[in-house]
Amino acid sequence: MTRVERAIVIGGGIGGLTAAVALHQQGVRVTVLERAGSLEPVGAAISLSPNALRGLDVVGLGDGIRALAAWQGDGGLRAPGGRWLARTSAAAAAERFGGPLVLLHRATLVDHLAAALPSGAVRTAAAARLLDPGAVGGSGRPARVAVPGGELEADLVVAADGIRSAVRRALFPGHPGPVYSGFTTWRVVIPLPGVDFASHETWGRGRIWGTHPLKDGRVYAYAAAVAPAGEHAPDDERAELLRLYGDWHTPVPEVLAAARPEDVLRHDVHHIAEPLPALHHGRVAVLGDAAHGMPPTLGQGGNQAVEDAITLAGHLDDLPGYTAARLPRTTVITRRAVQVARVNLMTGRVGTAVRDHALVALSRAAPGLFLRGFDGIADWRPPQGTAHSSEGGSGQGRMLADTAGEG
Repeated sequence: MTRVERAIVIGGGIGGLTAAVALHQQGVRVTVLERAGSLEPVGAAISLSPNALRGLDVVGLGDGIRALAAWQGDGGLRAPGGRWLARTSAAAAAERFGGPLVLLHRATLVDHLAAALPSGAVRTAAAARLLDPGAVGGSGRPARVAVPGGELEADLVVAADGIRSAVRRALFPGHPGPVYSGFTTWRVVIPLPGVDFASHETWGRGRIWGTHPLKDGRVYAYAAAVAPAGEHAPDDERAELLRLYGDWHTPVPEVLAAARPEDVLRHDVHHIAEPLPALHHGRVAVLGDAAHGMPPTLGQGGNQAVEDAITLAGHLDDLPGYTAARLPRTTVITRRAVQVARVNLMTGRVGTAVRDHALVALSRAAPGLFLRGFDGIADWRPPQGTAHSSEGGSGQGRMLADTAGEG
């Protein structure tokens, strides 16, 4: 592939902006095309685990994000009545994986990434359509993208346009695309003064709930439940949460009492069950949810997008190498996230009882076992030679089993 001097990033989410920053720092002229009228992200919070933070180290943003870590002390898994099923701590997670896990509002991360780009690099209200993926070798023609009012050419196009990616469909028209994961999610970010609680996730029958503090003093709460695709509450989603979770342990009732109907976001969950044949075609690279949308049950959607972006920046002259580095890993993690969803959202009474008993027994017999589910995920490091900032950072973070709604 010829030297990349001009790049277009389609999609101004976390993966797209991280790619834009990494490319800009390599001297590439980058334009980010975002369909929405602003970069304000849809969604509530995101958990960045040590793998993504090490990726952000490469572009000099890791330590600034680590400073936002809010989880201190113990946490873990609970049953709806409040019984602890498994315990862990911020210190144990940070020690095992070489750094904290940071929960922050998506808008905060977007602001940090956008601030690292030159003025004018991001165009909002700019719907983009891939006209030609271009070619490498031979004619070496550039890729072409249609934008409002004309066309743009580039040596590289980064498709970061989400799980419903139009670019993915254009590149791989025979691919079946995303499938419904079988459950829906709700998310809330609100102030909750005067309520003390340990950071936790709670598993019921076909339902989960999580409550976690943010650095700015607010609380991030999320829920997931097995439900038909496209279903919505007959009144409002806060009322639906009250029906499903109103009798669960504290602080769940307190969160629901403090939330307003307009504070609650609801989204069905989809994932890409069949891996793409490649993560590139011509001069186009696909990353993030567009490439491997996954259930949020490992909290890795955004984290894998960061990994994609950093890895892509190291393979600008070798897109097949980008595919080789990322496709096997993201395929494994997507399948693992699907498997975890089957466990924490199981609906059978007997199976749920067996699951909970096993969690308690394993937690008592081998406390460190709780964190092993993230071995091979949270311990990822950028390709050799890419990192230039401090690695690992300081502070503590959260390493619970899942965080819903983090695509």
